[in-house]
Amino acid sequence: MSKIKAIVKSPYDTIGYERMIDNTLETFQNLVGGYIETVPLPSGGILIVNEEGKLKDLPHNFNIGMPPHYDYVAGTAVVVGRDGEEFCDCPYDKKTWKWMLEIWGNVV
Repeated sequence: MSKIKAIVKSPYDTIGYERMIDNTLETFQNLVGGYIETVPLPSGGILIVNEEGKLKDLPHNFNIGMPPHYDYVAGTAVVVGRDGEEFCDCPYDKKTWKWMLEIWGNVV
């Protein structure tokens, strides 16, 4: 089983933390607490969230996007990279991820 570098951010973390995780569907579902949904990010990043996070009223994590076209993430989020159809190491370091959160209007 291969491991990949990810950034895991819960609603209670300021910017999240880097972590090596198993690259399996089960791991992603365990981290986000349910079925996963993927959201493409700039430069090859993929945001993995709970598909029903908002419907289940999971805690607000962070805003994403720029007004007037912005949204928010509910519950824990996992940031990884994409290589074709597969997930791979996160393309962002913590400094870049923090910058992205800031430009989306989050206080970090």
